[in-house]
Amino acid sequence: MTAPDAATASSPPVAGRYLAFHLGTARYAVPIRSVREVIRLCAITSVPLMPAHVRGVINLRGSVLPVIDLRAKFAMASVDYDDRSCIIVFEVGSSVARLQIGAVVDGVDDVLVVSAEQLGPVPDFAGAIEADYLAGVATTSVGLLILLNIDTVLAKESSLVLR
Repeated sequence: MTAPDAATASSPPVAGRYLAFHLGTARYAVPIRSVREVIRLCAITSVPLMPAHVRGVINLRGSVLPVIDLRAKFAMASVDYDDRSCIIVFEVGSSVARLQIGAVVDGVDDVLVVSAEQLGPVPDFAGAIEADYLAGVATTSVGLLILLNIDTVLAKESSLVLR
């Protein structure tokens, strides 16, 4: 699988259902279509020589699932996992090659319906590389959500898994 093309990485957010989750006080959301499931945090087996944000692998119903820590991926301070911490299992890639990758988050909040009127563009971050991870923002009744382009966020991990 290759990294998402420029059209995918820069496509604007669309109205629809989003899974909202948090890392610390920051609230994020991803299109529900990219979420396979949410599971409880379980024992993660580390894999040698992986980047620091790659926590390892888990056995999910007989399949080996790579797991990353989004806090580490986003260069946020680490915290101890608690009873709200969980793993979001994402399906990323093209329609031809779909791959499942788990991501540890501090907690899942809700599934929200976001209308076109609530959507806004990505703020200008003066060309920061991480700005490619953002699809836009949504102003909702529960506050501002940062909409992630999860295919871009997980592109490097997808290539690690497929080696």
